[in-house]
Amino acid sequence: MKIDIKPFQRKYLQGLAHGIDPVVMVGNNGLTESVVREIAISLDAHELIKVRVQGDDREARIAMFEQICDELGCAPVQHIGKLLVLWRPSDKARIALPKNKQAMKD
Repeated sequence: MKIDIKPFQRKYLQGLAHGIDPVVMVGNNGLTESVVREIAISLDAHELIKVRVQGDDREARIAMFEQICDELGCAPVQHIGKLLVLWRPSDKARIALPKNKQAMKD
């Protein structure tokens, strides 16, 4: 079950993700069990990650994005080109989402 976040929270996370590099790459074999496990480990360690997907099929990338979010219970932040940005809070919260739009401006 994926996490739903508000549009202003998504914008906040997109801003944070701008400066990070992809930590997981989905190769030509697609979304294998080991790749999903690696994404889960990375989400636990970093909360906000980028995943690079090989292949030119946009529909397949969208399907992978949705599958990852459903399986791992994370929020879909952004799908831009071959990059997927995912967020899932961990036990040791590193990223505090703003509660409202005004909190982003402070």
